[in-house]
Amino acid sequence: MVKLDKIYTRGGDKGLTSLGDGSRVKKSDTRIRAYGDIDEANSCIGVSMVFSSKEITLVLRSIQNDLFDIGADLCFPENSKKHVTLSKKRIEFLEAEIDKINKDLSTLKSFILPSGSKSSSFLHLARSLIRRAERSIVELDKKEKVNSDILKYTNRLSDFLFVAARFENKKDGDILWIPNKE
Repeated sequence: MVKLDKIYTRGGDKGLTSLGDGSRVKKSDTRIRAYGDIDEANSCIGVSMVFSSKEITLVLRSIQNDLFDIGADLCFPENSKKHVTLSKKRIEFLEAEIDKINKDLSTLKSFILPSGSKSSSFLHLARSLIRRAERSIVELDKKEKVNSDILKYTNRLSDFLFVAARFENKKDGDILWIPNKE
């Protein structure tokens, strides 16, 4: 476990931060952006949980741990000894949850607007933040090899968040996109 005695260190006051292996990089580094985007999405998932049903909240809590694992993996440069990696079983977990939730939802006949209940709206926001994180991770992967399971997981997670948002709107129904609506 990580031990945090002191919250501020002044080490980042000049725009640098430490990676998991102790090396220092600019806070604008692609790697920092990638796991920062994961952290931002994780925070939005935390807000989503405040408004979500118990069923969705239980899954989201597990996902939050996965996102910390991903952040821990991403904070280590490619050639360093990593301490945490995401298990392939977590991708299967997401797929099973998607299938379980989606089986009771109506078939979509249009795109849906990212809104509805508070829970659904925050889940849609978390989905879009995960998509941004995914783009940042793909960008990092062009420079340094990234665990391919992270890309699979983030892709599946955006699917889960979409289905979870629909589930949370089940009572009132999806808000459908109407092209060229006046």
